[in-house]
Amino acid sequence: MDRAGGAGHRRRLVAGLHGVVVEVGAGNGRNFAHYPPTVTSVLAVEPEARLRAAARVAAAGAPVPVTVTEGLAEALPVADAAADALVVSLVLCSVADQADALREAHRVVRPGGQLRFYEHVRSRSSGLRRAQRVVDATCWPLLCGGCHTGRDTLAAIDAAGFTVTELDRFRFPASTVPGPAAPHVLGAALRH
Repeated sequence: MDRAGGAGHRRRLVAGLHGVVVEVGAGNGRNFAHYPPTVTSVLAVEPEARLRAAARVAAAGAPVPVTVTEGLAEALPVADAAADALVVSLVLCSVADQADALREAHRVVRPGGQLRFYEHVRSRSSGLRRAQRVVDATCWPLLCGGCHTGRDTLAAIDAAGFTVTELDRFRFPASTVPGPAAPHVLGAALRH
């Protein structure tokens, strides 16, 4: 996926960040290589042990200091207003409770700080939305680590107390027939 354009999306996701960053659902650490030198530290939170181990390997080669720790999006091991930014990348589809995870993000980000997001989301096409509902109710979450293709992530970001200031909508990977997880958004939101 990185060769198909995912690496470029990850670069855009973290471009221009500075200060203290919390990355939620860090997975295997694919974002770490893209953090700019203006970031003073990254606390990468990952609940899954195997992915956390891979993230620690990736952290060793990162251009900025990265600490990888265990934790859940719904209960971050971070003090209130401690982060200049919080990054989520293809994680809000699979958290147990998206609203709780975003409330926790709001708690952790300082006022005026940013939420950066790169997620697949509910389609704007009624036909694809129907397909998303079907796969989400049947096989997709079971086969894809709890992923739900049709979550209205942008509405959830707004409801959690963030204002979206940058937004790019695109289909990824690009194909003639979009799959249920093809609609993506990449952007930034301010905590108010």
